[in-house]
Amino acid sequence: MGVSNRYILEQGPVLGVLAKVALGAARQAAGHAPASGGATKTPGPEIRANVSPRPPELLRDYVRHVGGDPSAYRGRVPAHFFPQWGFPLQARTLEGISYPMHKVLNAGCRIEMNAPLPAGKPLVATATLVDIDDNGRRAVLNTRIVTGTAAAPDALVANTFALVPLSGGDKKPSGAKPKPKARPQVPNGAREIAFWRIGPKAGLDFAKLTGDFNPLHWVPAYARASGFRNVILHGFSTMARAIEGLNRAHFSGDVDAMKTVDVQFTRPLILPARVGLYLDGQDFYVGDAPGGPAYLTGSFTLR
Repeated sequence: MGVSNRYILEQGPVLGVLAKVALGAARQAAGHAPASGGATKTPGPEIRANVSPRPPELLRDYVRHVGGDPSAYRGRVPAHFFPQWGFPLQARTLEGISYPMHKVLNAGCRIEMNAPLPAGKPLVATATLVDIDDNGRRAVLNTRIVTGTAAAPDALVANTFALVPLSGGDKKPSGAKPKPKARPQVPNGAREIAFWRIGPKAGLDFAKLTGDFNPLHWVPAYARASGFRNVILHGFSTMARAIEGLNRAHFSGDVDAMKTVDVQFTRPLILPARVGLYLDGQDFYVGDAPGGPAYLTGSFTLR
């Protein structure tokens, strides 16, 4: 059963930011705004927002959608739900920077879970552009998003990494062959702890729950025009599924076992998909099989 359309009404802030980002990206692509990169002072200004309580039915259906147990989150908000309010703040930290934002990709994130986020209570969130790593070929924009309460102001600290491919870059000497970049793979010794069949509308359902309606994730014609065979799953959806897979299969349902989670989105996961979650020590992977391509790589630390 698909996710109800009524949740779209909960996504006003995210949809507003998406529209603004899309307009700015269109202007950049048309040459009406700077897009060449350049000096941006970091850390940037702190963006602050009050986060109203999320509806309990939205949280319940979100947890179910990513494979979690809603009863394990009674009275609390899953940490991996932070993009629902964090994305608009992240977008505001990137306003005015001179990079081609119509090319931006989510490269990964790091989550530090210091205390539970209470459901039914307002939260306070701040976002800051911490650093820009620009090597001439790509720029990685590191935004820190902190969410908490008066009693626990840093309950959740997330760093998101947005990658912007750049034209040009370092020139290779004449006749030199570029060194092929190793593609992430699932290690041969990794153990499968979960297997998922993800349907073609999973991107649309995740968008209804979080507000991230980037058409790459739910409009097949747009995805094909962008060079993909079909729509691709949100990286944050893959991450949430991996976290809940670990909670269920490796930590016996304990959603507090992990202190930090660090993930990289290494390949687009084209829908529909049949993929597994693989564990190798404290490293984990989402991929087709051991020795095969990895769509997400990650690691965790324990409390």
